[in-house]
Amino acid sequence: MKLKTMLTAASAAVFLSACSGESDHSAAHTTVAEHAEHEMHASYEYPATNGVYVAMLHGTEGNENVHGFVMFTQDEDGVFVAAHAEGLPANSVHGFHVHEFGDCSAPDATSAGGHFNPHGRDHGGPDSEERHVGDLGNLHSDENGIAHLEMLDHKLELNGPNSIIGKAVVVHAQEDDLTSQPVGEAGARIACGVIVADDEMEHQR
Repeated sequence: MKLKTMLTAASAAVFLSACSGESDHSAAHTTVAEHAEHEMHASYEYPATNGVYVAMLHGTEGNENVHGFVMFTQDEDGVFVAAHAEGLPANSVHGFHVHEFGDCSAPDATSAGGHFNPHGRDHGGPDSEERHVGDLGNLHSDENGIAHLEMLDHKLELNGPNSIIGKAVVVHAQEDDLTSQPVGEAGARIACGVIVADDEMEHQR
């Protein structure tokens, strides 16, 4: 059986509302997969039996208005990534990466370490052959400071020794230029979240 999902800005807002505790108690405990099935527009297919993993993004010190989520699920051709962030400056661009440690405890999120780079590659863009596994490019916000991105990535892994599960997703203050070494000059870290299975998401809130 196929579960068809497409995250849109509108549907993501519904999801964020539920996850932030603004809905009733039962809705707040609904899994990401259930939200995907019942709340989100259908146009992207992946097997319903595959795991869904989520990083809930929380703003770093001085960026508390930034929040959102990044969802990862396995597709037969790679890993489907859907990201949604709010509270960003209007019409801005922000580097967006998986980092090596699942630790967002530092006020500036430096506890998440550097980009996840198990193969020792140079930094690059998401479509580059030479890149860190964690190089996911940029988020682009609209006039309301909302960024939404969907992509199918061929470097990320959800299983095995190079799995991203338990790592962190970091959003940066500046644009990743996709070429400068070692991290694309993306600047400070303005949001961070640890990647966990959707049914463990309560521990991130």
